Amino acid sequence: MYTIGIDVGGTNLKAGLVNERYELAASRKIPLVWESPEKLAADLMGLALSLAEENGVSREEIRSIGMGVPGMVDAKQGVIRRTVNIPIQNVPIAQLMGRHWDIPVYLGNDADCAALGEYYHLGADQTESLVLVTLGTGVGTGIILDGRILRGVNGCGGEGGHMVIVPGGEPCTCGRRGCWERYASATGLIRLTREAMERDRASLLWQLAEGDPARVDGRTAFAAARKGDRTGKAVVDQYVDYLAEGICNLVNLLQPAVICIGGGISNEEDAWLLHPLQQRVRAWRYDQLADRHTVIVKAQLGNDAGIIGAALLGAAS
Repeated sequence: MYTIGIDVGGTNLKAGLVNERYELAASRKIPLVWESPEKLAADLMGLALSLAEENGVSREEIRSIGMGVPGMVDAKQGVIRRTVNIPIQNVPIAQLMGRHWDIPVYLGNDADCAALGEYYHLGADQTESLVLVTLGTGVGTGIILDGRILRGVNGCGGEGGHMVIVPGGEPCTCGRRGCWERYASATGLIRLTREAMERDRASLLWQLAEGDPARVDGRTAFAAARKGDRTGKAVVDQYVDYLAEGICNLVNLLQPAVICIGGGISNEEDAWLLHPLQQRVRAWRYDQLADRHTVIVKAQLGNDAGIIGAALLGAAS
């Protein structure tokens, strides 16, 4: 038996066939073309059916379809409340998809789905709680407690990126100032790097950026630090401090068994990111005398986490 997971991205719809061992057996993607809710539902179901047919899987072998959406969903009602990349609100997508195939359809926020994928990958029978922190354009968090997604009273739970860690700090898209994602995201790291470049015109950062601050990316400061540049190292240290502040808040609040760090920045060498992050959290956390502590690791599934987690929404409902 299989389940199908669908990731609704900014430009593509990607579906995956997930087996009973929580493995991605096959995947397929199509461009996202927005015309209407009914057309989106038809495209989503058509994608799922095509994926099964191409891999010799009958409808009877598919237990359910799960979908990860970048935005707010009502998982109980199967309704997309609002998304960040499609101009729709309050669309009963599960009902619309059901017109094409009478099969259970589950919805989840994309960050929650990615967390669920990592949770099952690590071993749901061994890891009772997990938080996934994704370091990208923003900071996305998904929280799994006792095998279930923490959705909150309105489906908006688990938005760790909008904890304020610098009161009165950088303005955030959410309307507040000083949110964690303004400092710990790749966007935040790029801003920190550019600011440091302006303060030190002799820094290797300028050479790595070919003299153009617009060329700075999330790897620039780490690359300079590895080459011994003091300003680059100062940026990395400051960035890891900001990252650790938020992680420590999550540890103190939730005490999860595992925190996974994902996103492009998580691919940096452990000596520069993971290890100093672990050291800071170990020193700052509240639970110093406890017998068991939160383990901080790198996420393992990469871009497949959201698809696998979406496919497993039925198991976590």
